[in-house]
Amino acid sequence: MQDLEVFFSFLHTERLTRFCDVDERIVRVFLNTLYDQRLSRKSVSRKISALRTFYKYLEREDVVDVNPFSAIRLPKTESKIPGFLYEKELEKLFEVSNLTQPLGQRNQALIELLYATGIRVSECRQLILDNIDFYIGTVFVQGKGRKERYIPYGKFAKIALETYIQDGRKALLAKSGQQTNALFLNNRGLPLTDRGIRDIMNKMVKNAALTVHVHPHKLRHTFATHLLNEGADLRSVQELLGHENLSTTQIYTHVTKDHLRRVYMRSHPRAND
Repeated sequence: MQDLEVFFSFLHTERLTRFCDVDERIVRVFLNTLYDQRLSRKSVSRKISALRTFYKYLEREDVVDVNPFSAIRLPKTESKIPGFLYEKELEKLFEVSNLTQPLGQRNQALIELLYATGIRVSECRQLILDNIDFYIGTVFVQGKGRKERYIPYGKFAKIALETYIQDGRKALLAKSGQQTNALFLNNRGLPLTDRGIRDIMNKMVKNAALTVHVHPHKLRHTFATHLLNEGADLRSVQELLGHENLSTTQIYTHVTKDHLRRVYMRSHPRAND
């Protein structure tokens, strides 16, 4: 509704009292006013979409003969470069859990697995015990569209998971008096929710005294960025992340190019003036 109100205000300024008086020329004047306000492309696209839908309704109701927004192309939205954590920031997160307590063991297993596999919060929440294969070191994940994939994990995640499952999880499960195959449990012994995972991350970030904003999805960004920085090919990272389109994965190459430039400027003898 707010997007429509912006347009109505524009019409009032232009002294246009009827919707049928709006043509493509008026629409382009309106777009110029939006760009003059330095609105983002995403914001402009949203307003155009809302007004296109509004004028479709006016067409159906015979208020206007044509939709002046139908021929207007939406501006391409900027690709938002994902944020990621540096290794020193990660180490601080890995050091805050109290590994002598069940909740600390769970938190350590959770963060190690999120970083080791790059899985989404929703995928992590759905994990059950049988999804973890300790023999070959993989986790079975059912992602978007019920697409399945196996993701390997390393030594640190394995140790954290084994400790949690053998000790911490059993202690948490005893609190509920119920049986569940859910891998990650809350402090009442019930399956963790998406919100529960985010709350755990927020507390860990606070305890680690990190100055950057960290959310579970940032660990997914970090997973992808670190793999590419170390030479992993884009197709493999796409498969590990469960992206349907390679273009979705390619956004991480912007981050790695910046990383490579910094390495070059720091290391090449003739890079600096």
